[in-house]
Amino acid sequence: MMEALGFEFMRNAIMAGLLASLACGIIGSLVVAKRIVFISGGIAHAAYGGIGIAFFFGLPYMVGTLGFSLVVAIVMTFLTLDNKHRADTVIGVLWAAGMALGVVLIDLTPGYNVDLMSYLFGSILAVTPDDLYMMSLMCLIIIFMVVFFYNDFLAMSYDPDFARLRRIPVRLLYAILLVMIAVSIVMVIKVVGLILVIALMTIPPYMAEKKSVSLGQMMVISSILSAVFTLGGLWISYAFDITSGAAIILFASAAFAVFFIKEKGKV
Repeated sequence: MMEALGFEFMRNAIMAGLLASLACGIIGSLVVAKRIVFISGGIAHAAYGGIGIAFFFGLPYMVGTLGFSLVVAIVMTFLTLDNKHRADTVIGVLWAAGMALGVVLIDLTPGYNVDLMSYLFGSILAVTPDDLYMMSLMCLIIIFMVVFFYNDFLAMSYDPDFARLRRIPVRLLYAILLVMIAVSIVMVIKVVGLILVIALMTIPPYMAEKKSVSLGQMMVISSILSAVFTLGGLWISYAFDITSGAAIILFASAAFAVFFIKEKGKV
């Protein structure tokens, strides 16, 4: 592995993995605490529509994907807040419509030569310095927002009725949370792809929740676990010459299975 560090693409991959781990650890903890994993999955898969828009109109993929994902997150905020009983249906429709839009636009793009696998399963080894700058900026925004609204997010996640009594703007915070989920997903697509992104946002936070006494501690442990899974999966990918995104998620899933069995054994 040490010899691999001599390659720039490998150093970029490690840096991208650490940045993605930080974002997933923080936002994933809020997702698991708020019990909105299905909504995160909907945004992740709908983001494929943004990839299609980027290719069709010749935009940088991150600009198109981020813009479309933010629109989906805002639409999902209003639809799920006002139609809680039909939230799963709304999420399912946006999920399917976003992916279908992406497939159609890529089909219609002149000179079709898009590597679909790199977006579905990630291409962490293809991360560029420009991608790292963008990911660093996104991470800073996420950290600032979570630190600034930490107590409000804490109240909204565990007791929204109490939060409303304290006159905390729950609807606005919910919208901000979904927007940050969209930003995190766009970051992680390069690392593990849009199909697998939700695993990295749920497995480490779930494991961290069992060993934490506060939301902040859960975010720290979750970020560390995400980094371990990402770097471990990257090493497996390099050693056995397999797809990096799939290797990261399989490594995380195996750790989750061991952890789950041990937890059940204590009951």
